[in-house]
Parts: sequence; C-alpha cells; structure tokens
Amino acid sequence: MSSPNDEIEDSSAPLIEHLAELRTRLIRSVIAFLIGIVLAFVVAEPILQFLLGPIEETLRDLGDPSPTLQYTSPQEYLFTLFRISMVFGFALAFPVIGHQMWRFVAPGLYKSEKNAFLPFLIASPVMFLLGASFAHFIVTPLAMAFFLGFADVSSIFANLLAGGVQSLPPDTAVVPETEEGIRITFFGKVNESLDISLKFILAFGLCFQLPVLLTLMGKAGLVSAEGLGGVRKYAMVGILVLAALVTPPDVVTQLILFTVVYGLYEVSIFLVRRVEKKREAELRAQGVWFEDDEDEDPLMAEFDETDEEGKAR
Repeated sequence: MSSPNDEIEDSSAPLIEHLAELRTRLIRSVIAFLIGIVLAFVVAEPILQFLLGPIEETLRDLGDPSPTLQYTSPQEYLFTLFRISMVFGFALAFPVIGHQMWRFVAPGLYKSEKNAFLPFLIASPVMFLLGASFAHFIVTPLAMAFFLGFADVSSIFANLLAGGVQSLPPDTAVVPETEEGIRITFFGKVNESLDISLKFILAFGLCFQLPVLLTLMGKAGLVSAEGLGGVRKYAMVGILVLAALVTPPDVVTQLILFTVVYGLYEVSIFLVRRVEKKREAELRAQGVWFEDDEDEDPLMAEFDETDEEGKAR
C-alpha cells in the first residue's frame, strides 16, 4: 500500500519533467540568441549604414555634400554596434526561439488548436517585417525631412565654398565667419539618429500586428466582427491619437500612419468575419447551430446543446 508521501512524489514527477524540458528549451534559445548576436556583430556596420540611409539621403537633399554623424564618447560607437547586434541577433534567432516555444507548447494542444495557432505564429514575424519595412522606407524619410527641414544644413557648406576654402589642405577645419548672431546647424550623433530609426521600426512593426492579434482573439471568441464594427468610430479616434504620438508633428506622416493602421483595422474585421463564418459552417455541419440563436454566441449555443444532451441521458 502506497503512502501519502509516495503519492506526492508521483504527482510532482510530471512537473519536474516539464521544468526540465523548459530549461532545455530556454538554454537552446539563449544559445541561438548568442550566435545571432555574434553573426549580426560581424555585419553591424553595414546594417548601421542601412538604418541611417534615410538621414543620409535627407542631408544630401538639403545640400550637405558629405553627410557626417559623430559620437562624443570613446565607447559610444561600440555600444551602438552592440545594440544593433542584439536587435538583429534576436531577429536571426527568432526562428529557433519560435520553434523551441512551439515544441514546448504543442504537446499540450489539441490537433485543432495546433492548426489554429500555428498560422498566427508564422504570420506574426511576417507582419512585423512588413511594418518595419514600411517604417524604414516611407515613414522615416518623411520624418527626417520634417525634422531636418528646420536645421541650417547647407549654408555652412555654401559659405565654405564661397570663401575659397578649396585652396586649404583637405584636413583643415574651417569655420565660416558671421557678422551677427549665432549659427545653428546640425551635427548629428550616431546613437540618437539610430534611436529614431529603431523606434519607428518597432512602433510600426507592432502596429502591423493588429490583424494577427484581433483575428486570434476572434478565433478564441473574445471579439466579434459586429463588435469591432460597432466601435469603429472609437477606433478611429484611438488611431488618430496613436498617429499623433508616434509620428512627428507633420500632417502628411500622421495621415499615412492613420490610413495604414485604420486599413489594418478594417482588414481585421474582414478576417474575424471569415473566422465566424467558418465556425458557423462547422457548427451547422455538427447540427448544433440554430437559426433562432444567431444573435447568441455560437460557442455558448454549442455548450448549451451538449449540456441538454447530458441531462437527457
């Protein structure tokens, strides 16, 4: 006859196994992340040049013949490269990390739940990449043009050329003379310029998760297409506030963000409606959908039908 202590030990065994598996998955994820950091650090400088491309193009358009960014502390540039390595190292390691998460969660899911959850796990990084691309190639150049449009970027170079500086050695630092006032021009820092680009990428990448999130909530029965459509006017106000917060005070950039996010909201309503129609078709095939209960949640109708059958038996 087993003692109570034996029963406690037997019941704790599965928990210990799950914790051991979780530890293994986390170790593999961390190793993949470290490898991703090393690989990203090797190409961190080209990545930095790519991320700073919008500000370079804007400075050239404003008259700067040789755009230059500076760093003011010995370790700043190295830390900037390391920061890039961490962000892009995580992006490189995400397939491995996502696979380890899936291998840990999947055994506890039913087959139907696996089929429902796996597409969202794939769609999420794809939508984030679309949002990041939209931010880098469209929003960031507009924001840089707006911010730097107030700076006197070209006049210092025009004065240098007009003053006959070409005759001086190329490494000679020359500051043009001014008769009155203080000359205000732009001398950008590497880390601050990179920070703006990364914030836009993160903000738009998260905004593009809206269809994935709402569709997943619709599949779980937490939201409905009718409910999302009913709060459309409040969603428009919220999107306008979001556009005002994450973009510069430029009407064009704000309208672009509002149009894109609101379009994603309408796409989310369409996807949730498709999920509801598919669920309705499945319930009709099972014979648990009633025309009189269309206003009722189909999941609750299915639960009530199962409960009544149990009482009858």
